[in-house]
Amino acid sequence: MQFGSSSAKPPIGVVFDSDIGNRIDSVLALALLYGFDTKNECRNVLVTTTKPNIKSAAFCDALAKFYAAGGFTRVMPVGMTEKGPGGEETPILKIADQYPNTIKKLSDTAIVSAVIRNALTAQHDGNCMVILAGPATNLADALNLGGVKDWIQHKVKYLVISDDLAGDVPALKKVIAEWPSPIVFVPGDCSKDLQYPAASIEKDFAYNPKHPIVDAYKAYKPMPYDAPTADMAAVLYGVRPQEGYFKVSDPGTLSVSDDGSVRFAPGGQAKHHVLAADPGQKERILKVYTEVASTKPVARRFRFPMMDAKKDEKKADAPEKKPADEAKP
Repeated sequence: MQFGSSSAKPPIGVVFDSDIGNRIDSVLALALLYGFDTKNECRNVLVTTTKPNIKSAAFCDALAKFYAAGGFTRVMPVGMTEKGPGGEETPILKIADQYPNTIKKLSDTAIVSAVIRNALTAQHDGNCMVILAGPATNLADALNLGGVKDWIQHKVKYLVISDDLAGDVPALKKVIAEWPSPIVFVPGDCSKDLQYPAASIEKDFAYNPKHPIVDAYKAYKPMPYDAPTADMAAVLYGVRPQEGYFKVSDPGTLSVSDDGSVRFAPGGQAKHHVLAADPGQKERILKVYTEVASTKPVARRFRFPMMDAKKDEKKADAPEKKPADEAKP
């Protein structure tokens, strides 16, 4: 479905692409995204995984259904790559079947390149962002589809890349070189002194005795431990770029070496930027991470701006009902 020009512009749509199941920081980043979605600061329109394991997609689906909280929410397909390394089951993925999900076989997932294209076409111009928190395989495949680069140029405000990219160097080189909209790179240093506190897992998610984020966190490593937050930094900047949580470089050019490391050269004509940690923002950022990531899901009606507008028009056109006394002859 493509939005017409008459529809009200919704919060920015987010495409989240990661190797879900390999690292706890990508799970925390998804929790942060769902928290922002609940607060109506963004819309999670698509989650894809570069981990070729059906339980990776099942975990994504289970998480989406958990945060739907029983209410009427967007139906979100899960795209999963069928190729590449890293298909082994991990401790995080072993909890996928503990929660309701509808992904049991490959045909229950979506073809990644096509579903990314379709998600982009459904957004308002300049009202979508893509967050890459894993190998760039899926995005590189999407770039190979005819017309996708034009859709990216018109729909995607920026691509935010977290520094957890090991696994597909050729794909990363392709994405950095060919992506037509601005790119913001989040180096690991943005997480160095900003670990997610284990105390938050024990306390802030206690509103539900059975929580997939808590179970994933405990499955990843023996408790207690504090977790890296580079993927969360990508989400935080992506949703709230105006808040000054990080320092942002002047424009320059990103490049990828053969070992997969990302380099930045200031100047030139490219629309690339690099984030840097701001020590003065540490407590402020941790407060957002813990409070928003642990936001309690709430049931709510689906947001259809055009349908709401039509309902308002019908109410305006309907004849005004008179009080009972006035209605009598």
